[in-house]
Amino acid sequence: MTSFLQNIPSPSAKKTPKTTKQLGRVRTDDYAWLKDKNWQQVMTDPSALDADIRAHLEAENDYCQELMHDTKELQTVLFEQMKGRIKDDDSTVPATDGPYDYAQRYRSGDQHGLYYRFPKGTKQEEILLDADALAHDMKQKGHAYFSVGEVSHSDDHQHLAYSLDLNGSERYLIYVVSLSTNTMVGAPIENTSGDFEWAKDSQTLFWVERDDNNRPSKVYRKNMFDPDAVAALIYEESDPGFFISVSRSDTGNFVEITCNDHTSSETLLIPADQPQTDPVCAEPRQKLREYTFHDHDDDFYILTNADGAIDFKVMKTSQTQTQAQHWQDFIAHKSGTLILGIETYQGYLVRLERVNALPQIVIRDLATNEEHVISFDEGAYALGLLGGYEFKTKWLRFSYSSPTTPSQIFDYNMQTRERILRKQSEIPSGHDPDDYKTERIEVEARDGEHIPVTLIMRRDFNRNGKAPCLLYGYGSYGITISAGFRSNLLSLVDRGFVYAIAHIRGGMAKGYAWYTAGKLKTKQATFDDFIDVGQGLCELGYTQAGNIIAHGGSAGGLLVGAALNQAPSLFGGAIAAVPFVDVLNTMSDESLPLTPPEWPEWGNPLISESDYDQIAAYSPYDNVIDRKYPPVLITAGLTDPRVTYWEPAKWAAKLREHQQADTPILLRTNMDAGHQGEAGRYASLKEVAFEYAFAVKVTDLDT
Repeated sequence: MTSFLQNIPSPSAKKTPKTTKQLGRVRTDDYAWLKDKNWQQVMTDPSALDADIRAHLEAENDYCQELMHDTKELQTVLFEQMKGRIKDDDSTVPATDGPYDYAQRYRSGDQHGLYYRFPKGTKQEEILLDADALAHDMKQKGHAYFSVGEVSHSDDHQHLAYSLDLNGSERYLIYVVSLSTNTMVGAPIENTSGDFEWAKDSQTLFWVERDDNNRPSKVYRKNMFDPDAVAALIYEESDPGFFISVSRSDTGNFVEITCNDHTSSETLLIPADQPQTDPVCAEPRQKLREYTFHDHDDDFYILTNADGAIDFKVMKTSQTQTQAQHWQDFIAHKSGTLILGIETYQGYLVRLERVNALPQIVIRDLATNEEHVISFDEGAYALGLLGGYEFKTKWLRFSYSSPTTPSQIFDYNMQTRERILRKQSEIPSGHDPDDYKTERIEVEARDGEHIPVTLIMRRDFNRNGKAPCLLYGYGSYGITISAGFRSNLLSLVDRGFVYAIAHIRGGMAKGYAWYTAGKLKTKQATFDDFIDVGQGLCELGYTQAGNIIAHGGSAGGLLVGAALNQAPSLFGGAIAAVPFVDVLNTMSDESLPLTPPEWPEWGNPLISESDYDQIAAYSPYDNVIDRKYPPVLITAGLTDPRVTYWEPAKWAAKLREHQQADTPILLRTNMDAGHQGEAGRYASLKEVAFEYAFAVKVTDLDT
């Protein structure tokens, strides 16, 4: 392992013990002071951060930079390699909507690109939004961060609305522009989630507002072109555990308000051609039941887990009878075949499924009820349904990639089964898939379950146990990490790494039951799986103990933190990006944006002793003790509303306090960004290059 300079003193956070008594249990937090008392204000105005906290975070940043100083040249090389794999003047495949084709493209050097359209069948380009020019203007006004959220034109193609996040807090401004005059309509709408929809009249806009705790909680409606109109509150969520969003239905005939936590959902409907109509609840929410509506002709097709359909099924009902007692089975539940999503087109129902960690697209002709599957040859791959503006079409658009095959965009004729490649992602610096190989293996866990693992390595990889391994995992919320193409990781694979994705419990790689087997009382299985995969890769000769870099972000950072506490000698290093590591304190603070909605995922330690104890047993921050930890790189974002900055900051301080090895704990806080880090397609690569340089450094590879 490459040594770090040890003559540089590390920051030492002061200890100000805070004792909490809860459900007959007592815990003491020495670093609770790192949470700013006015954290809500800091989210929107980072300059409001307490001076002592700012000084500590900046000292951590300086220390991190000093210890990584000898990798600056490597970081530059990695950045240029990753940048070289991005087509500088790239563009999306145009999407047709009536008389126009809409698309986004990048000019040379663009970070955010521009949005444009042209009349169908021509190339008479009309720029709708120049995001790079706008980013420059915002920077001149003092906004260090800039991210475009949603961009959407009205049904009559005369107006454009777009949302901007200007500090990384995911609190968006919505702007409306008249395309005929290229002028702004009214003042920006503030404090939104960035989520909005047009009504069919092309005048009325629906949007979601965030409350003081940064939760999306209210839906407003306004005619944006009536100077006398005022925003009308049409829905307010009373349960802080539910988030809300707005969208248009598959046909575009309804505006849908969707309310959900991690296990339950509810939909309210508004006819899109009658935007002043009050929203009507399609079917009241029910604990542990999820459903989504998809309209077609006079019916709704419903994707739901009702009636014990753990891997979901499709039901059907008339649009005049939306209540559950009228729902009829249409596509039966099949255990182990998880239906991820459905879309309707005129005459067709499309569903995306996953079977044994691999996705598939199934087309059903609604006139004949005949089905067929779109087939693929590779052993591991990723699929995505890309939707579109038009409902009355025979053409389906989807994306495909594999660990060795760059992304491809296909148009598929659901009637003739013709498949047209519309875009093959280019790798300007060159890429030969034959230089690499992908393997899909299974590792037996300690309880006998078999954990799928996706591996990518050089074609000439020698399985002699000496290679370093970047082991990536997530394992929460049912999120499954796809086996898609990731051009950045080739910079590690080309240096001799084997890259491994552990499809552990807590995700849904092997169906919904795979998710429930790694949450709440069974959460420990997630960490066991990750550790067992690492040990299995050693036993199979892909790598060896002490040469694995654990990598995860957000809830994947929780995974990394728990694994470090439970099997520190397995890892030669760890990269924890914006890690959710202070689980007990966060789940006990119901003022935080995500706490009430996430009690179904982790448990509620405010009211349940068993929930308290099970979280306390694995929470990374609460289980740091005197031991030898490998080098750890921790990242944070000051305005992050999902994993607040003080979680990684506290964890870094506590790890360093208890570190018994001669290896560093590094904390790098982006003082101008939130959960997603740097915005912009090139700026974000510098953060990746920093993380990869750390991985190379701790594995002592020839750079």
